[in-house]
Amino acid sequence: MRWTISLAMALVFAGTAAGQSQPDSQGLEGIRGEIRQLRQDLRTLIGTAQRAQILVSRLQAEESVIKSLQDRIDSARSKLTQIQSEEKNLAFEVKRNEGLLGDIDNPAKRKETEEVLARLKVALEQRTNAEQETQTRLTDSEEQLRIEQAKLGRLQDELDRLDKTLQDSPVSK
Repeated sequence: MRWTISLAMALVFAGTAAGQSQPDSQGLEGIRGEIRQLRQDLRTLIGTAQRAQILVSRLQAEESVIKSLQDRIDSARSKLTQIQSEEKNLAFEVKRNEGLLGDIDNPAKRKETEEVLARLKVALEQRTNAEQETQTRLTDSEEQLRIEQAKLGRLQDELDRLDKTLQDSPVSK
């Protein structure tokens, strides 16, 4: 008889415990699911943040390259202006000395003027060559600047997309 009562009590207790266990088990599964989702969201967020950091570093490097190119362009333009001014002055001196040459009767003075004229023409040719080289460097630098600015634009667009992704992510809401 004792044995039957013990068995009956065990069955009642087991039924009660099983009834309580079912909702607890469902609650635990729900919590586990939420934890898994939070972990996944966190991984996604960390990955996106790391990509954003890389992009920011690349943006800074690209901005540095662009600044350097702009400085090079400014320097080339300044040098080009200086060379053109020197060319103009040399061309004026060549014309002036050519005009003087026709008026000189003294052979020694004429020879001296011819030598000065020859040196002026050489200097003018050197300035013309320097102008062409500087113009080529300026054109190349301007083209490189356009390329680097396009790269910068693409990096900024990518950073904007990441920013939008972070704003739209369930973690930020």
